[in-house]
Amino acid sequence: MKENVINIKNGVKLHLIKTDLFKTDLSVIFITIPLDRSTITKDVIIPEVLKSGSNTLKKQIDISKKLDELYGATLETGTDKTGKNLVVKLYVESIDNNFIPDSTNNLKECIDTLIDITFNPLICENKFKKEYVNIEKERRKIIIESEKDDKDSYAYDRIINLMYKDCGYGLNKNGYIEDLESIDEKNLYERYKEIIYKGKIDIFVSGNIDEKNVQDIIFENNYIKKLEPRDDSSYFIDITKYVKEKKEEISTIEEKMEVIQGKLVIGLDVVGKISADDRFKLLIYNTILGDGANSKLFRIVRERESLAYTTKSNYVVQKSNIFIKSGIEIENYEKTLNLIKEQLDDMKKGNFEEKDLENAKRYIYSGIDAIKEEQNTAIIFYYGEEMSLNKITIEEYYEKIKNITVEDIKEVADRVNINTIYFLRN
Repeated sequence: MKENVINIKNGVKLHLIKTDLFKTDLSVIFITIPLDRSTITKDVIIPEVLKSGSNTLKKQIDISKKLDELYGATLETGTDKTGKNLVVKLYVESIDNNFIPDSTNNLKECIDTLIDITFNPLICENKFKKEYVNIEKERRKIIIESEKDDKDSYAYDRIINLMYKDCGYGLNKNGYIEDLESIDEKNLYERYKEIIYKGKIDIFVSGNIDEKNVQDIIFENNYIKKLEPRDDSSYFIDITKYVKEKKEEISTIEEKMEVIQGKLVIGLDVVGKISADDRFKLLIYNTILGDGANSKLFRIVRERESLAYTTKSNYVVQKSNIFIKSGIEIENYEKTLNLIKEQLDDMKKGNFEEKDLENAKRYIYSGIDAIKEEQNTAIIFYYGEEMSLNKITIEEYYEKIKNITVEDIKEVADRVNINTIYFLRN
């Protein structure tokens, strides 16, 4: 698997990922924009309105019929928070050309349909269709109101909201109910035009593809031709610019809700200046601490002491944070918190062995292998590297992990400190 990146124009790129491992082609458009409180509710609604109908395929049923004609292709849309950015995503997955009649260029039809839905929306009198906007506003209201139904996700989102309340990363990923009333078909379309005009656009096509054919499809598309160059320099993430100070006082927040199981989430900062290689050290640190069945949290907190139904940690490289998430009996809060703190202290003291390092490396290698074995995972990886000013290849990823030592982990462990403790209880 190899990525070939082609500049279409400034701020607009084509990423070709040729692989013969799959019977499907996956075509994706990512539009990267700043996270902004004043626009985020509009921004998360826009991709849902786009898939309601285009100027060519005017209704959802027309889109569905078109996808059926394309041998059962599927369309997905959504948004993600990634560091300081929001990413608007549109996917079409389709049967690879090699598995359908020779006379059919299914991939071209799929790419053209994806571009049509993204860049040729259904517009009536310089506005989105009112009916489609109202339907998506109602759906968005339901999504926001149901956030508390998934207590694990809610608790994790809450600690991020609290730790990053003064910047974009702390915004609610689903938007805000109080914004919905002021959104209409006209101002939503105006926002859409801003996104298309200013956003960083990355088009990915993965599969057993003819790269020249795909390149011609993209470059000959009239909607791609109409895109203006844009300055995308502000969207890239440079982790070496992070310098976090140790927080003098740990924030402890407790919220009450009707829950059967308590949700404990601990937000950790990596203090000091981050080097380009620190992310690999921290990835292994996080794996030894709490990611996987060989981790300290799983073996000690969950298995040995039976204090958690679930316990796991994840490393957010774009923000230089680690989050520990545990589902526990509410009366075990103090015991669990103290035991987790002990594991953090053990990591600082270097109380782990060479076998822990090797187990962590094997676990990460399996994740790297998944990049090659799952189309969407590969695209996410390459998009993440596209957005990073510390870009690496999959092969370099292996080597970076392979070369990390116990001493490297001890060095970063001393810089990991608790920022916030959040507990959701009854």
